[in-house]
Amino acid sequence: MASIESTKIQEIETRLFINGKFVESSDKHTFDLTSPTTKEKFAKVYEASEDDTNAAVAAAKAAFPAWSALSPPQRGAYFRKLAALILESHEELAQLEAMSMGRPVSGYFDSYAAATTFDFFAENGYQALRTTSLNTPGYVNMTVRQPFGVVAAIIPWNVPILFLAGKCAPALIAGNTVVIKSIEKAPLTSAKIATLVEEAGFAPGVINIISGHGQISGNVLSHHMYVRVLSFTGSGRTGRLIQTAAAESNMKNVVLELGGKSPAIIFPDADIEKAVEETKHSIQWNSGQVCMANSRIYVHESIAPTFIELFNKRFATVTIGDPLLPDLDHGPLADEAQFKQVQAYIESGKKSGKMSLGAETIDHKGFFIQPMVFLDTPEDAQVTKEEIFGPVVNINTFLDEDDVVAKANNTEFGLCAAVYTKDIHRALRIAKKLDPTLAHDMPFGGYKSSGLGREGWSVSINNFLETKTILVKVDNA
Repeated sequence: MASIESTKIQEIETRLFINGKFVESSDKHTFDLTSPTTKEKFAKVYEASEDDTNAAVAAAKAAFPAWSALSPPQRGAYFRKLAALILESHEELAQLEAMSMGRPVSGYFDSYAAATTFDFFAENGYQALRTTSLNTPGYVNMTVRQPFGVVAAIIPWNVPILFLAGKCAPALIAGNTVVIKSIEKAPLTSAKIATLVEEAGFAPGVINIISGHGQISGNVLSHHMYVRVLSFTGSGRTGRLIQTAAAESNMKNVVLELGGKSPAIIFPDADIEKAVEETKHSIQWNSGQVCMANSRIYVHESIAPTFIELFNKRFATVTIGDPLLPDLDHGPLADEAQFKQVQAYIESGKKSGKMSLGAETIDHKGFFIQPMVFLDTPEDAQVTKEEIFGPVVNINTFLDEDDVVAKANNTEFGLCAAVYTKDIHRALRIAKKLDPTLAHDMPFGGYKSSGLGREGWSVSINNFLETKTILVKVDNA
């Protein structure tokens, strides 16, 4: 465990959680966590080795028969305990996220969302229903849905426990056991959740939580013959590697939620104040490190001057600084690699578009990027086509509806889109043509290179159940 004096947290769990126990990595290897705010190293986290990853899968495999034999209400009882513990730990989880990847504590909601997800699935284990048939003479036919066995979840660093809950809860309530791998940029909240899993009383091996880099533990999970489903949220490059590994090993089912370059289209009849506030929040929240961020905004020419002026004013009012302070809403980027990547995109943007906000430098020690706006950027420019994952937005204008829809869809990404208009016919007409958006009770997932499969409260459980057909011969039927 690491000790932190600058916050209310005295000790931070940095070990692996395998088969119900906290253990150091088998080879004692650790990696450093560096504060993105101060650039100072503050913790050493244990790196799961191949042996550790295999041990986690073996523990999950051994725990599967007993866990899958429980009824949904019996499984759900553990969920409710865990949800309550997560809520009790809200302040600590917020601080851990601020320390490891710069999320401001002022806007931290992940603990509430994670607890709500576990509470929801605690009551929804009976979704696992299928069909019956009398269409074959002499037989009663039926289909049943059964858990796969061991499920692996590889979660991202921008909202870790949000995805931990979103992948883990439906897999577990369906009767599977899980191995969760956190990412090296933000492993602390996942390790904290492991302490709560232990406190909630889950049987050893039902939930295993390990930390480390993708080329080691992620690679093992992707190729593992006992892992039957792997759910991943992260970069397109890693998603492709996982899909290849799945095909090369045991053809495990893969659910991928990857990058985005999400457009917003603002029509003249829109509520401009609301459109400005929501698109500004979308690209500024979490310093733009959000796959669904509206990084491309298309504004009708007739309202463009007004929109851009308001947007720049709102975008410039963020309070930048130490994310542990309660009155700040714009923290640093997650680490040096992310900082350099965003800087490179900004330099590229300066060559292809006109900067209307963000030229000033920031007097902070850490990996801070001031919100930036580019205007009149060509559609084939790098900053228009590629995901930046920072507080950088392109605002272009349009006149024709069909033309702007074509531009909005002219990307290999397809994760989320927004339309601002009071004309319901226009809204629905365009919605049919654009890529999807997000709601808790609706399926969410990417088109094209933005992913494979769908997640959400109403559908996620389907990812972790396989369908079996049973034919029962009935005498004298």
